[in-house]
Amino acid sequence: MMLLGNVGQQLDISDLSNAIGQMQATLEWDKNLDLRQERSIEDLRKENHELKLYLATLMRLLVAKGVIKQEEVDTTIQAIEKN
Repeated sequence: MMLLGNVGQQLDISDLSNAIGQMQATLEWDKNLDLRQERSIEDLRKENHELKLYLATLMRLLVAKGVIKQEEVDTTIQAIEKN
């Protein structure tokens, strides 16, 4: 009778050990997902900043070359900012 009790306890311990292992794996996966998302967000921030710099430089160049007027740029920016 004692033998069956020990086997049952061992099975319970094994089940708990498996459950803990699954929780740890899930936690590690979530942690890695968070890190990947943080890297992606930071990459997007950098890209967004670069694009803003390129756009500002292009707009200044177009105004300097007389392709568009500064007033047109200002009007466009105001329209965008309203939305």
